[in-house]
Amino acid sequence: MARMLEQNGCEDETQDLEPQGPGRGGARWGPQHAGARELANLYSPGKRCQEWISVALCFSLMAFNFIHLLANFHTGYLWQILLGIVGGILTADFASGLVHWGADTWGSVDLPIVGKAFIRPFREHHIDPTAITRHDFIETNGDNCMITIIPLAHMAFSFLTLSPAEIYHVYPWYCYLYALAIFVTLTNQIHKWSHTYFGLPRLVVLLQDLHIILPRKHHRIHHVSPHETYFCITTGWLNYPLEKLGFWRNLEDLIQGVTGEKPRSDDLKWAQKVK
Repeated sequence: MARMLEQNGCEDETQDLEPQGPGRGGARWGPQHAGARELANLYSPGKRCQEWISVALCFSLMAFNFIHLLANFHTGYLWQILLGIVGGILTADFASGLVHWGADTWGSVDLPIVGKAFIRPFREHHIDPTAITRHDFIETNGDNCMITIIPLAHMAFSFLTLSPAEIYHVYPWYCYLYALAIFVTLTNQIHKWSHTYFGLPRLVVLLQDLHIILPRKHHRIHHVSPHETYFCITTGWLNYPLEKLGFWRNLEDLIQGVTGEKPRSDDLKWAQKVK
Protein backbone atom coordinates (compact mmCIF):
# COMPACT_ATOMS: atom_id res chain seq x y z
CA MET A 1 0.00 0.00 0.00
CA ALA A 2 1.18 3.50 -0.79
CA ARG A 3 2.90 5.49 1.92
CA MET A 4 0.51 7.91 3.62
CA LEU A 5 1.35 10.76 5.99
CA GLU A 6 -1.65 12.70 7.25
CA GLN A 7 0.27 15.52 8.86
CA ASN A 8 1.82 16.70 5.60
CA GLY A 9 -1.52 17.79 4.19
CA CYS A 10 -3.33 17.64 0.87
CA GLU A 11 -0.41 18.06 -1.50
CA ASP A 12 1.57 15.25 0.09
CA GLU A 13 -1.51 13.04 0.05
CA THR A 14 -1.72 13.45 -3.71
CA GLN A 15 1.91 12.48 -4.15
CA ASP A 16 1.84 9.56 -1.69
CA LEU A 17 -1.28 8.12 -3.29
CA GLU A 18 0.17 8.14 -6.80
CA PRO A 19 -1.14 4.93 -8.31
CA GLN A 20 1.29 2.15 -8.98
CA GLY A 21 0.86 -0.62 -11.52
CA PRO A 22 0.96 -1.22 -15.26
CA GLY A 23 0.95 2.05 -17.14
CA ARG A 24 0.46 4.16 -14.01
CA GLY A 25 3.80 4.66 -12.34
CA GLY A 26 5.26 7.15 -14.81
CA ALA A 27 2.56 9.81 -14.71
CA ARG A 28 2.83 12.82 -12.47
CA TRP A 29 -0.32 12.87 -10.35
CA GLY A 30 -2.35 15.87 -9.22
CA PRO A 31 -3.62 19.01 -11.01
CA GLN A 32 -0.58 18.97 -13.32
CA HIS A 33 -1.53 15.55 -14.72
CA ALA A 34 -2.50 15.84 -18.42
CA GLY A 35 -5.68 13.84 -17.96
CA ALA A 36 -6.69 15.87 -14.91
CA ARG A 37 -6.30 19.14 -16.80
CA GLU A 38 -8.37 17.89 -19.73
CA LEU A 39 -11.12 16.57 -17.48
CA ALA A 40 -11.27 19.80 -15.47
CA ASN A 41 -11.73 21.80 -18.68
CA LEU A 42 -14.84 19.76 -19.53
CA TYR A 43 -16.78 21.43 -16.66
CA SER A 44 -19.30 23.55 -18.59
CA PRO A 45 -21.51 26.61 -17.89
CA GLY A 46 -24.59 24.47 -18.53
CA LYS A 47 -23.45 22.02 -15.87
CA ARG A 48 -22.88 24.91 -13.47
CA CYS A 49 -26.42 26.21 -14.06
CA GLN A 50 -27.90 22.76 -13.36
CA GLU A 51 -25.95 22.61 -10.08
CA TRP A 52 -27.14 26.06 -8.93
CA ILE A 53 -30.79 25.19 -9.57
CA SER A 54 -30.43 21.82 -7.85
CA VAL A 55 -28.83 23.30 -4.72
CA ALA A 56 -31.46 26.06 -4.43
CA LEU A 57 -34.40 23.68 -4.80
CA CYS A 58 -32.95 20.98 -2.58
CA PHE A 59 -32.14 23.18 0.42
CA SER A 60 -35.45 25.05 0.15
CA LEU A 61 -37.34 21.74 0.29
CA MET A 62 -35.09 20.49 3.07
CA ALA A 63 -35.89 23.52 5.23
CA PHE A 64 -39.62 23.25 4.49
CA ASN A 65 -39.73 19.57 5.44
CA PHE A 66 -37.66 20.08 8.57
CA ILE A 67 -40.13 22.68 9.85
CA HIS A 68 -43.03 20.29 9.26
CA LEU A 69 -41.21 17.37 10.87
CA LEU A 70 -40.67 19.48 13.99
CA ALA A 71 -44.30 20.65 13.97
CA ASN A 72 -45.55 17.05 13.79
CA PHE A 73 -43.03 15.51 16.18
CA HIS A 74 -44.36 13.16 18.87
CA THR A 75 -42.90 10.48 21.12
CA GLY A 76 -45.35 7.73 20.25
CA TYR A 77 -42.98 6.23 17.68
CA LEU A 78 -39.68 7.19 19.31
CA TRP A 79 -37.85 3.90 18.70
CA GLN A 80 -39.23 3.62 15.18
CA ILE A 81 -38.04 7.17 14.53
CA LEU A 82 -34.52 6.37 15.77
CA LEU A 83 -34.41 3.17 13.73
CA GLY A 84 -35.67 5.08 10.71
CA ILE A 85 -32.88 7.63 11.03
CA VAL A 86 -30.18 4.94 11.37
CA GLY A 87 -31.74 3.05 8.46
CA GLY A 88 -31.69 6.19 6.34
CA ILE A 89 -27.99 6.73 7.08
CA LEU A 90 -27.13 3.12 6.23
CA THR A 91 -29.13 3.30 3.02
CA ALA A 92 -27.35 6.52 2.05
CA ASP A 93 -23.98 4.89 2.71
CA PHE A 94 -24.83 1.89 0.55
CA ALA A 95 -26.24 4.15 -2.18
CA SER A 96 -23.04 6.20 -2.17
CA GLY A 97 -21.04 3.01 -2.62
CA LEU A 98 -23.26 1.75 -5.43
CA VAL A 99 -23.11 5.03 -7.37
CA HIS A 100 -19.39 5.47 -6.67
CA TRP A 101 -18.61 1.90 -7.73
CA GLY A 102 -20.75 2.19 -10.87
CA ALA A 103 -19.23 5.48 -12.01
CA ASP A 104 -15.67 4.43 -11.11
CA THR A 105 -15.88 1.04 -12.73
CA TRP A 106 -18.09 1.32 -15.82
CA GLY A 107 -18.93 3.79 -18.55
CA SER A 108 -16.91 6.42 -20.32
CA VAL A 109 -16.49 10.19 -20.35
CA ASP A 110 -17.42 9.97 -24.05
CA LEU A 111 -20.96 8.75 -23.31
CA PRO A 112 -23.67 11.23 -24.41
CA ILE A 113 -24.94 13.58 -21.66
CA VAL A 114 -23.94 11.48 -18.62
CA GLY A 115 -20.28 11.10 -19.63
CA LYS A 116 -19.10 14.70 -19.29
CA ALA A 117 -21.75 15.65 -16.74
CA PHE A 118 -21.50 12.80 -14.23
CA ILE A 119 -18.69 10.33 -15.02
CA ARG A 120 -16.07 13.04 -15.66
CA PRO A 121 -15.70 14.04 -11.96
CA PHE A 122 -14.98 10.43 -10.96
CA ARG A 123 -12.20 10.11 -13.54
CA GLU A 124 -10.71 13.45 -12.48
CA HIS A 125 -10.81 12.48 -8.81
CA HIS A 126 -8.57 9.43 -9.19
CA ILE A 127 -5.78 11.27 -10.97
CA ASP A 128 -6.20 14.50 -8.98
CA PRO A 129 -7.65 13.48 -5.59
CA THR A 130 -7.34 17.01 -4.18
CA ALA A 131 -9.36 18.58 -7.03
CA ILE A 132 -12.48 18.15 -4.92
CA THR A 133 -10.95 20.38 -2.23
CA ARG A 134 -10.76 23.20 -4.79
CA HIS A 135 -14.42 22.85 -5.79
CA ASP A 136 -16.81 25.33 -4.24
CA PHE A 137 -20.04 24.37 -2.47
CA ILE A 138 -22.13 24.40 -5.66
CA GLU A 139 -19.82 22.19 -7.73
CA THR A 140 -19.27 19.83 -4.81
CA ASN A 141 -22.94 19.29 -3.96
CA GLY A 142 -24.97 20.11 -7.08
CA ASP A 143 -25.41 16.58 -8.40
CA ASN A 144 -26.39 15.05 -5.08
CA CYS A 145 -28.87 17.85 -4.49
CA MET A 146 -30.47 17.02 -7.84
CA ILE A 147 -30.93 13.39 -6.79
CA THR A 148 -32.88 14.28 -3.64
CA ILE A 149 -35.22 16.91 -5.10
CA ILE A 150 -37.98 14.46 -6.10
CA PRO A 151 -38.28 12.59 -2.74
CA LEU A 152 -38.07 15.87 -0.82
CA ALA A 153 -40.74 17.42 -3.07
CA HIS A 154 -42.99 14.38 -2.56
CA MET A 155 -42.56 14.69 1.21
CA ALA A 156 -43.38 18.41 1.10
CA PHE A 157 -46.52 17.71 -0.95
CA SER A 158 -47.60 15.10 1.60
CA PHE A 159 -47.19 17.53 4.49
CA LEU A 160 -49.46 19.99 2.63
CA THR A 161 -52.16 17.47 1.73
CA LEU A 162 -52.29 14.80 4.46
CA SER A 163 -54.24 15.16 7.68
CA PRO A 164 -52.43 15.18 11.06
CA ALA A 165 -53.66 11.63 11.72
CA GLU A 166 -52.28 10.40 8.39
CA ILE A 167 -48.95 12.12 9.04
CA TYR A 168 -48.81 10.46 12.48
CA HIS A 169 -48.96 6.98 10.95
CA VAL A 170 -46.24 7.63 8.36
CA TYR A 171 -44.01 9.82 10.54
CA PRO A 172 -41.24 7.18 11.14
CA TRP A 173 -41.12 6.55 7.39
CA TYR A 174 -40.69 10.27 6.78
CA CYS A 175 -37.86 10.34 9.32
CA TYR A 176 -36.18 7.55 7.36
CA LEU A 177 -36.65 9.42 4.07
CA TYR A 178 -35.43 12.70 5.53
CA ALA A 179 -32.28 11.13 7.04
CA LEU A 180 -31.65 9.37 3.73
CA ALA A 181 -32.10 12.65 1.81
CA ILE A 182 -29.84 14.58 4.22
CA PHE A 183 -26.98 12.11 4.04
CA VAL A 184 -27.29 11.59 0.27
CA THR A 185 -27.23 15.36 -0.18
CA LEU A 186 -24.15 15.74 2.03
CA THR A 187 -22.21 12.75 0.68
CA ASN A 188 -19.95 14.75 -1.63
CA GLN A 189 -19.38 17.38 1.08
CA ILE A 190 -18.39 14.60 3.50
CA HIS A 191 -16.18 13.15 0.76
CA LYS A 192 -14.55 16.55 0.27
CA TRP A 193 -13.87 16.81 4.00
CA SER A 194 -12.15 13.40 3.87
CA HIS A 195 -9.58 14.94 1.49
CA THR A 196 -9.17 18.19 3.45
CA TYR A 197 -6.35 18.25 5.98
CA PHE A 198 -6.31 21.87 7.18
CA GLY A 199 -8.98 24.32 8.34
CA LEU A 200 -11.82 21.86 8.97
CA PRO A 201 -14.34 22.92 11.62
CA ARG A 202 -13.79 21.15 14.94
CA LEU A 203 -17.23 19.57 14.73
CA VAL A 204 -16.37 17.97 11.38
CA VAL A 205 -13.09 16.59 12.75
CA LEU A 206 -14.94 15.22 15.78
CA LEU A 207 -17.53 13.51 13.58
CA GLN A 208 -14.71 11.99 11.51
CA ASP A 209 -12.86 10.81 14.61
CA LEU A 210 -16.05 9.19 15.92
CA HIS A 211 -16.66 7.64 12.47
CA ILE A 212 -20.10 9.23 12.27
CA ILE A 213 -19.05 10.56 8.87
CA LEU A 214 -16.32 9.24 6.53
CA PRO A 215 -12.90 9.47 8.26
CA ARG A 216 -9.84 10.60 6.31
CA LYS A 217 -7.68 7.54 7.07
CA HIS A 218 -10.54 5.20 6.23
CA HIS A 219 -11.09 6.75 2.79
CA ARG A 220 -7.38 6.56 1.90
CA ILE A 221 -7.80 2.81 1.38
CA HIS A 222 -9.92 3.49 -1.71
CA HIS A 223 -7.24 5.73 -3.24
CA VAL A 224 -4.68 2.99 -3.55
CA SER A 225 -4.59 1.85 -7.20
CA PRO A 226 -6.58 0.30 -8.80
CA HIS A 227 -9.35 1.88 -6.68
CA GLU A 228 -11.34 -1.33 -6.41
CA THR A 229 -12.51 -1.32 -2.79
CA TYR A 230 -14.08 0.84 -0.02
CA PHE A 231 -16.52 2.64 -2.32
CA CYS A 232 -18.97 3.83 0.35
CA ILE A 233 -18.21 7.48 1.05
CA THR A 234 -21.01 8.78 3.28
CA THR A 235 -20.11 7.17 6.60
CA GLY A 236 -18.02 4.25 5.35
CA TRP A 237 -19.79 1.95 7.82
CA LEU A 238 -20.56 -0.64 5.14
CA ASN A 239 -17.11 -0.78 3.54
CA TYR A 240 -15.65 -3.50 5.74
CA PRO A 241 -18.62 -5.91 5.63
CA LEU A 242 -19.05 -5.45 1.86
CA GLU A 243 -15.34 -6.08 1.36
CA LYS A 244 -15.43 -9.23 3.50
CA LEU A 245 -18.37 -10.48 1.43
CA GLY A 246 -16.53 -9.71 -1.81
CA PHE A 247 -19.65 -7.83 -2.88
CA TRP A 248 -18.11 -5.52 -5.48
CA ARG A 249 -15.72 -8.14 -6.90
CA ASN A 250 -18.53 -10.66 -7.36
CA LEU A 251 -20.71 -8.03 -9.00
CA GLU A 252 -17.90 -7.03 -11.37
CA ASP A 253 -17.22 -10.66 -12.28
CA LEU A 254 -20.90 -11.16 -13.05
CA ILE A 255 -21.14 -8.06 -15.26
CA GLN A 256 -17.86 -8.83 -17.04
CA GLY A 257 -19.00 -12.39 -17.66
CA VAL A 258 -22.28 -11.20 -19.19
CA THR A 259 -21.06 -8.17 -21.16
CA GLY A 260 -17.35 -8.81 -21.72
CA GLU A 261 -16.58 -5.28 -20.49
CA LYS A 262 -13.48 -4.92 -18.33
CA PRO A 263 -13.87 -2.99 -15.05
CA ARG A 264 -12.17 0.43 -14.80
CA SER A 265 -10.81 0.38 -18.35
CA ASP A 266 -11.86 4.01 -18.97
CA ASP A 267 -10.35 5.06 -15.62
CA LEU A 268 -7.03 3.49 -16.65
CA LYS A 269 -7.16 5.26 -20.02
CA TRP A 270 -7.34 8.68 -18.35
CA ALA A 271 -4.65 7.74 -15.83
CA GLN A 272 -2.25 6.90 -18.64
CA LYS A 273 -2.57 10.28 -20.38
CA VAL A 274 0.74 12.13 -20.42
CA LYS A 275 -0.01 15.03 -22.74
